[in-house]
Amino acid sequence: MHCPYCRGTDTKVLDSRVADDGGSIRRRRSCSSCEKRFTTVELMQLSVLKRSGATEPFTRDKAVAGVRKACKGRPVTDAQLACLGQDVEDALRLTGAAEVPAHEVGLAILGPLRALDEVAYLRFASVYRAFESADDFIKEIASMHAEELPPLAQPTG
Repeated sequence: MHCPYCRGTDTKVLDSRVADDGGSIRRRRSCSSCEKRFTTVELMQLSVLKRSGATEPFTRDKAVAGVRKACKGRPVTDAQLACLGQDVEDALRLTGAAEVPAHEVGLAILGPLRALDEVAYLRFASVYRAFESADDFIKEIASMHAEELPPLAQPTG
């Protein structure tokens, strides 16, 4: 770690704390050369392995952008999309892997999106799973209905 004041390389960590979001560590450091103090923030890098074999950093905004297209014209707010993006990122980080296949990102999106808006879910799934006909939609809708939980029993009398 280089000191931002004198560019010295001999720095020591005085204090480390996990940030509120749990995805970063804040460190208070001191430079042995100039004796000035500074703070660094370390972020866990989550990478996405593309089908081409290339890797790129995971960006929540890119994941949300794809979902936003599926939600066009639907009653979904930007705040809800931001929450969905956070849920997807949290789910991917919980796997503990530093690199996740692009396919896993899509799978991580499907669950929260279905809970948010079923029509947007169908739109996203139709592209993600490469639906080829109306029969694919019918099968997916039938699957959705089969997975629904029965309503809670209503109290009688």
